[in-house]
Amino acid sequence: MLTDGLRASLDRAQTQVNALVLGKPQEVRLAFVALLAGGHVLIEDLPGLGKTTLAHALAATLGLDFQRVQFTSDLLPADVVGVSVFDPQARQFQFHSGPVFTQVLLADEINRAPPRTQSALLEAMAEYQVTVDGTTHRLPEPFFVIATQNPVDLSGTYPLPDSQLDRFLLRLSLGYPGEAAERDLLAGTDRRDLIARATPQLGMQDVIAARQAVQDVHASEALIAYVQALLARSRRHPGVRVGLSPRAGLALLRAARAYALLLGRAHVLPEDVQALFPAVAAHRLVAEVDAGKDAALAKAILHAVPVD
Repeated sequence: MLTDGLRASLDRAQTQVNALVLGKPQEVRLAFVALLAGGHVLIEDLPGLGKTTLAHALAATLGLDFQRVQFTSDLLPADVVGVSVFDPQARQFQFHSGPVFTQVLLADEINRAPPRTQSALLEAMAEYQVTVDGTTHRLPEPFFVIATQNPVDLSGTYPLPDSQLDRFLLRLSLGYPGEAAERDLLAGTDRRDLIARATPQLGMQDVIAARQAVQDVHASEALIAYVQALLARSRRHPGVRVGLSPRAGLALLRAARAYALLLGRAHVLPEDVQALFPAVAAHRLVAEVDAGKDAALAKAILHAVPVD
């Protein structure tokens, strides 16, 4: 489990991000779940609701190398992963790494780039490596992608393909702030100035140690059976054309272990799975036409499976 020092650092890190992103404690906790579980997080919402602020707050709180890529319609895959350039003196190609070679990558408005550019992240997010011209290059450790996207019904967006969505452990939606949080936001200091003054609360070794501790969190046979029942229900639920895969089940268990660890427990409870299920499952479900939103389907599946 976590040492007292690492536990205190994690608490300070969450407190700092909550001070920068007001009124969203559960969303901040889920972002830390993705980090500790070794996954990536997709933040989807309307413009101006704090998606990029959350991403910058996380990056400022983590003492890790950080790069930001603004995804646009003219962005090329080489602009993300890098390119090989011929060196006439050495008479060979030299690889110039792109911004993906970092520890924390902010892919801002990822769905404003065409699918060909989006696919540049597929190998990086799944295998933590990049292959260019037949040569494989390992990415730094830890590697954490924070992507933001606007709703697909807004102009100038390209829907993320299912294979890209599956690379994200969690999908979050911030929504409008509460009245008190919005009042504090309007009356307070500009978020950019606050983020610039933020200090790192976690380092590379802290993140690696926390990820190792997640693997030691116990999941009972009964809890694993509950997760399997959710997977099975998703595959036969009305309105769902493609249910959850075994990989989605592994992602749900990994996220539940991280969630339990953040709450100070050495074992996973069904309540942890229930708290995470919509964020882990909704973007992986493929709904039938006119079957409703995937988030509503995820909640319906969750309510259809009893806890023994």
